[in-house]
Amino acid sequence: MERVLVIGGGIAGLCTALALAPPKGEDQIEREITILERDAPPPLGDPDEAFATWNRRGVGQQRQSHAFLARLRNLIKDHHPALLQQLLDAGCREISFADMLPEAMRGGYQAEPGDGQMVILTSRRTTLELVMRRYVETLAGVTIVPEAVVGGLTVETSPEGQLRVLGAHEATGGKGGGGRTWTADLTIDAAGRTSQAAEQLREAGAAIREESEDCGILYYTRHYRLLPSLSEPSREGAPGTGDLGFLKFGVFPGDNGCFSITLCLPEVETAMRQAVMHPETFDAICALLPGIARWTNTERAEPISKVFGMGDLHSRWRTFVAPDQRATLGFFAIGDSLIRTNPLYGRGCSFAAIEAFLLRDVLDEVSDPAARARLYDLRVKSELTPYFDDMRTQDRSAIRRARQALDPDYVAPLKSKVMSSFLNDGVRIALRSDIHLMRSALRDFHMIDKPGVWLKQPATIAKVVGRWARGKRRNAELYPPSPGPGRAEMMLALGLDARRDMDAVAAEKIAAQ
Repeated sequence: MERVLVIGGGIAGLCTALALAPPKGEDQIEREITILERDAPPPLGDPDEAFATWNRRGVGQQRQSHAFLARLRNLIKDHHPALLQQLLDAGCREISFADMLPEAMRGGYQAEPGDGQMVILTSRRTTLELVMRRYVETLAGVTIVPEAVVGGLTVETSPEGQLRVLGAHEATGGKGGGGRTWTADLTIDAAGRTSQAAEQLREAGAAIREESEDCGILYYTRHYRLLPSLSEPSREGAPGTGDLGFLKFGVFPGDNGCFSITLCLPEVETAMRQAVMHPETFDAICALLPGIARWTNTERAEPISKVFGMGDLHSRWRTFVAPDQRATLGFFAIGDSLIRTNPLYGRGCSFAAIEAFLLRDVLDEVSDPAARARLYDLRVKSELTPYFDDMRTQDRSAIRRARQALDPDYVAPLKSKVMSSFLNDGVRIALRSDIHLMRSALRDFHMIDKPGVWLKQPATIAKVVGRWARGKRRNAELYPPSPGPGRAEMMLALGLDARRDMDAVAAEKIAAQ
C-alpha cells in the first residue's frame, strides 16, 4: 500500500486520481490517495449553481471555454465508463466526427472503424470539474481535503545530497491553523501554473531545467444561454471558428442550454484588447462574425456572465531529471506544474491525463524510486514532445504574422506567399474535398496520431498538390463563406483607432534600428 499525496484538486489532480485509483466498483486498493485542494468544496446543487457560486481562486481559467479532446475523452471511456455516463447525464455534450464534417461531406458520409474515437466532450469547466470531483470522491482509497493551502514540500536531504520528498505541510493561516502536515511515499504536484514546488526544490539543490516562451495571445470569454424553447443554430454556412489574423474566435457548445464564445487577440492588438473587456464591445465583435452572430443573436440567446479575460500565457516545460545528477525521489509533477500549453490548442487537460496514466504505468512496472523518476521523464518526453514542439512552432508563426499585419512597410517574400497559398488554397481546400484527408487531420487534432505525420505522407501530398493546381476558380465551391471582416473594417465598426497599434509597431522598428 503506497501513500500518495496529490497537491491540487483541479482537472490535473482529479485525472491523477482517475489513473491511480481503481475504477468504481473495484475494491482492490493498491494506493491510499489524499488530494489537497486549496479552495472550498463545490456547492451541493446542480451545474448551474456551481457555475454561479463556486469560487475557484486557484483556477484562473475556471470561466474560460473548455472541451476535452478525444484523447482524454477516450481515457475516461476506457477506464471509467461510469464517469463518462455521469458527465453526459449532467448535460455535457459529445460532438462526433460526423458533426465536425463540412456540410458537403455529411450527406454521403459512411462511418469507418476509428471514427467513433474522434469525439469531443464539451461543457462549462465548472460542470466538468463538479461531476469529476463527485465521482472521484466515491473511488476506493481516495480522500479529498478541501481548503488545504500547502505552504511547501517536506524535503529530506541525505548526507550524499540525495533529495527525497516526504509530503507537504500547510501554510500559516490555513484552515488547520497552519499546523497540518501530510506524509506520503509519493508526492504529486498538480497545483498548476502557480505551484511553488519547483522553486523550493531548486533551493534545496535539485537540478530542474525549464524552457519557457510567451504565447503572444490573450483570451476573452463570455457565456450565454439559449432562450427557452430555442435550439442551437445550424452549423451550415459561415464557420463557428476562425482565424482572421488579428482575431481568433470560436463557439463552444456547453451543458444545459449554455454555450460560450472565446475571442483570442494577439498581444500587439492593444486597442482591441482593452475594448473587448466591455460586454457591449464583445457582443459587437460577435455580431460582426457571421458564424458567431447566429448564436449570440438576442432573439436566440442571452448573456449570463461578464467578459472573463486571461493573460500571462506561456508555453513551459520543466524537466526534473538531469542526466548527470541524482533525481529527486518520491516526487512527480503533472499538468501545468510540469508542462504548460497555449489553451488555443485545447491540449492542456489531455496532457495532464496522459501524464497521469503514464505515471500509473511507471509505478506499476518499477519500484526503485530513482528508476521511476527517470522512466516517467523519458515516457512523457517521448509521448508529448511532438505536440509541444508543434504548438510552439505555430505560436511563433502567429506572433510574426500579427506583427507583420500591423507593419505598413511589410511586404511578404515570395516564399511566404507560396507557402500561404499552399496552406490556404491547397491543404485546407483538399481537406474540404476529401473525407480521408479530413479523417487524418482530425486524428491529429484529437492527439490520436502524432502531429503533422499525415501531411508528410506521399499520398496526402499528391492529393493536396493536385487540388492546389486546379486553382481558385475551379475550387470555388469548396471555399467556406468569409469568417468575418478585415481589421480596418472591424476597427471602424467598433469605433477604434485602426492606426494606433500600427504606429506603435512602426515606432518599435525605428527604435530597433
